Amino acid sequence: MKPNLQPAGAKRAVWLRLFGHAKPYVPRLLLGTFFGILFGGSTTSLLPVLQKNLSLLTGDKHLSLHTTILFAVLLPLLTVLRGVGDFASRYLIEWVGNRVVMELRNQLFGRTVQLSMGYFTRSRSGELMSRITNDTMLVQNAVSTFIGDLIREPFVLIGAAGYVVWLNWKLAVLSLIVFPICVLPVAHFGRKVRRAAREGQARLANLAAILQEALSGMRIVKAFGMEQHEHRRFSVEAQATFSRAMKVTRANASIEPIIVFLAAVGAIPVMLYAYFTGMPLDELITFCVAMLIMYQPVKKLSKLHLAIQQSSAAADRIFELLDTPIGVTDRPNAHAFSEPVQRIAFENVGFAYEANEPVLQDVSFTVGAGQCYAFVGSSGAGKSTLVSLVPRFYDVTAGRILLNNHDVRDLTQASLRQQIGLVTQETILFNDTVANNIAYGTAHADRAAIEAAARRAHAHDFIREMPEGYDTIIGERGVRLSGGQRQRLAIARAILRNPPILILDEATSALDTESERAVQAALDELMAHRTVLAIAHRLSTIMHADRIIVLDGGRIVETGTHQELLALGGTYKRLYDLQFRDAPETPPAPSD
Repeated sequence: MKPNLQPAGAKRAVWLRLFGHAKPYVPRLLLGTFFGILFGGSTTSLLPVLQKNLSLLTGDKHLSLHTTILFAVLLPLLTVLRGVGDFASRYLIEWVGNRVVMELRNQLFGRTVQLSMGYFTRSRSGELMSRITNDTMLVQNAVSTFIGDLIREPFVLIGAAGYVVWLNWKLAVLSLIVFPICVLPVAHFGRKVRRAAREGQARLANLAAILQEALSGMRIVKAFGMEQHEHRRFSVEAQATFSRAMKVTRANASIEPIIVFLAAVGAIPVMLYAYFTGMPLDELITFCVAMLIMYQPVKKLSKLHLAIQQSSAAADRIFELLDTPIGVTDRPNAHAFSEPVQRIAFENVGFAYEANEPVLQDVSFTVGAGQCYAFVGSSGAGKSTLVSLVPRFYDVTAGRILLNNHDVRDLTQASLRQQIGLVTQETILFNDTVANNIAYGTAHADRAAIEAAARRAHAHDFIREMPEGYDTIIGERGVRLSGGQRQRLAIARAILRNPPILILDEATSALDTESERAVQAALDELMAHRTVLAIAHRLSTIMHADRIIVLDGGRIVETGTHQELLALGGTYKRLYDLQFRDAPETPPAPSD
């Protein structure tokens, strides 16, 4: 029995945690409960009115004026009370449900953006999108229905059940025997729904991941003629998602016919009892109507179990993400960095994404304020990982990194990253105006400062030629701009931020020669009087660096100036010769 108890306990824990978010809204729930009682009470109150009318009709009596006036007042009054109770309880309770899930969705996104870069290297963006959108939508629908029906429907059920017991308790006991039997198919199909829903949500996440990959890589898809391949991938996942959805639909659709059948079977002893005891017709009809009123909440509450099972799978996935360790966090005694940058020092730094698979080993060097250090090496040498350790996208697994005399892990992440500007090969822009993209990350930047940054980044002229200038929407990822224009906007963003430390991660490697010259001019403007860590495949862009560090297999194998490394005749010289072997003549060495 133990294996079955744990999933049930885990499921209860999920729902208790989910409804723990509703605590701030208890007054609304209580008010909704009051209106739920009003709804149930007014619905049940219609039964004696109905019975009285039926007794008059079946007894072949004429309605008196007094009775007519009484019914004329009671019927509209009860229906108004029922309508008010129905609307108010539904609105108040579902408001709480929707509010809880909205806050849960906000927490989910907030948690996601706090996770370290290591998490995103192991996860698919489509999977995360599915959890934040599809899973929360499923939970939202279930929670709204769950809270509403759980608070409203029991009052109708209790009121109708109480009336049938008062009307004829023997017949009530006989007819209510069938109700516990209804639990059996509900429990059976509930287990199937939970399992199929979990698989269905995972399939839906795969579908979102394929969609995101195909849309973001559409140029490659078309260039390699892979449209049909991607279509087949999507179709396979869509079919699998459809199959899981139909399993849930079959289970949901099976419940009501089974309950109706059981109710019909339960009506047989009622009719036999009425026949053999000579039960009055008005009493029998009222009894049957009361049973029908009871049927509606029973049906809703039985389907509620399936909705809980279905949404539990989504809630599991949501809380799984919420419970994911952030990875890189501020230490309890972390303090803000507020000094002028004097140096960045790597002391025997090591790093590994996975245990026993080091990416960097025993890396040591010191960059002085205002110096430019460049990092070169073949792909996979560890260059990007090395510079990513400075802003703590990842934490070192050995050694330490010092900013001045402070271990970066002893500084708050916000104050550390405030000192750093980042320009990468993959320029990230947002579907917003040019001005807002430049001002991204710099609070309260005015238009004059934005334009000044754009001028220094050699971007002002092409911005001014755009249809709405700085107010032009540039499209998702800056799709309406050329590569050089996107890069210069990213440089303008870094200039406006005015950081003392600058990280350049192959900022010109994807550009043509003309664009590279424009971007390099902007970079020269950005690099002035800053401490720079630069990665470059094009060695021509880092010849002026104060120091060039050559990495191979995660270790420093050479270090020196451009001329010193050429004279050394080692790895750097080999990379240099490979890069310039097809040039008509060797590029001149930079002058001091």
